[in-house]
Amino acid sequence: MSVGEIAALIAAAAFLLLVGVIAVPVLRLRHTVDAATRAINETVDRTGPTLDKLDFTLAQVNTALGQVHQSLDSVNLQLVRVDAITGHAQQVTGTVANLATVIGAASASPLVKAAAFGYGVRKAVKTRRHADEERDVRDRLKAERAARKAARPRRRWRS
Repeated sequence: MSVGEIAALIAAAAFLLLVGVIAVPVLRLRHTVDAATRAINETVDRTGPTLDKLDFTLAQVNTALGQVHQSLDSVNLQLVRVDAITGHAQQVTGTVANLATVIGAASASPLVKAAAFGYGVRKAVKTRRHADEERDVRDRLKAERAARKAARPRRRWRS
């Protein structure tokens, strides 16, 4: 054997040793890749039904939003009607207020005087009645006291 052949043999052995050393981490890496592949497959299997449920939920939400939109359209239509009615009521109120002002101005002075006179007469009559009632009550109480005083025997004080 020549020196070149021995050198080639040593190089081949070194290469074989290097391949052996590298093969161990590559085999371990293969197990890691297999585990990662299984995890990804499981995630895909679980994600499918979740996405289906999400699709169904979104469809229901869209249906509900459509119903809400229809309800809001109906409410807006009713609000437009109420606004029109309120406008008409405001016009009628303004007209009635103007009419009341005109009538009040035309009849205020005589009516105020008549009302004041009527109030004064009522107050005077009420005060007169009240005074008469008070006088009657006072007279009755005095008579009752006098009767009680006359009916009581007199006491004599001894000293």
